[in-house]
Amino acid sequence: MIASLFSKSRPFNYVLLTFLLVLCYLLYQIKHNFSSPTEEFMVFGLIEKGFVLILLVASIFITNFIAKKNGLSKDSSFSFLFFFLFILFIPSVFDNVKLILSSFFILLALRRLISMKSMITPKEKIFDASFWIFMATLFHFWSILFIVIVFVSIILHVSNDYRNWIIPFIALFTVFILFLFFSLIIDKQWITIVWNQMQLDFEFYYFTNSIENLSLSIWVLFSVFFLFAMIFTLSKRPIILHASFQKILFSMIIAVLVYVFSSDKSNDLLIFGLMPLSILATAYIEQLRDAVAKEVITASIAILGLLLFVFQL
Repeated sequence: MIASLFSKSRPFNYVLLTFLLVLCYLLYQIKHNFSSPTEEFMVFGLIEKGFVLILLVASIFITNFIAKKNGLSKDSSFSFLFFFLFILFIPSVFDNVKLILSSFFILLALRRLISMKSMITPKEKIFDASFWIFMATLFHFWSILFIVIVFVSIILHVSNDYRNWIIPFIALFTVFILFLFFSLIIDKQWITIVWNQMQLDFEFYYFTNSIENLSLSIWVLFSVFFLFAMIFTLSKRPIILHASFQKILFSMIIAVLVYVFSSDKSNDLLIFGLMPLSILATAYIEQLRDAVAKEVITASIAILGLLLFVFQL
């Protein structure tokens, strides 16, 4: 029933899922932050929480836009649905403003890179994508790994023009100068904060309860399943979509590397994999011919997402 409901792109589906995302966000905030609010929180916290909610809603719409605009999804709202369901696995990210900002900038970058298949203004898209990735780096340093997808896109589409290889470095210089300028004017500690984020840490010691372990384990299982499903079926998909799906695969792999490299590990870091995982899940579900299998897989993700969200409240 869930799969059949979201197999079509209806305005009702988007309104329903947006409402549910807002509801879940508010429930989490009421449980963790609004139960005993301080005066300072009421003044500044509400503005911050509202800003984060806007970013989350924008992120889910951008993910859906990327899938639809580039032909990675058929006329369905599955990408919208899976983004919502997978974020329920990591509700603690609702309190992590920096990671949400960083992942939002990465989404803006990927939107530009995936659209490069049209070959319209490729230089502008390379610069924009590089700029957003380096902006994301200011909020979480290891998101810089996504710059690999910029060079992958250059190789796939415009490698014959040497100027395209220089553009990412121009974007790096631009962000560096802007960051340095505002840091010196507003707060020099920004430089120290970014510098401290550059540490590498391969230790997995942050788990504090069994629900976090379970949530991460199920996320990994779904990620591996949909990742390999795409790898083994990519050759059967339209050739015009191969480059776009390859970028999605690279995005998923890099999201894993961001998690592995980051020193301050938590399930919140899985937010970088939300967009690619949602699109990979959508691509898999849409190609299934067995209606029962579609319903079982979609319902399983929905039930697990809701249960893990409730347990982590």
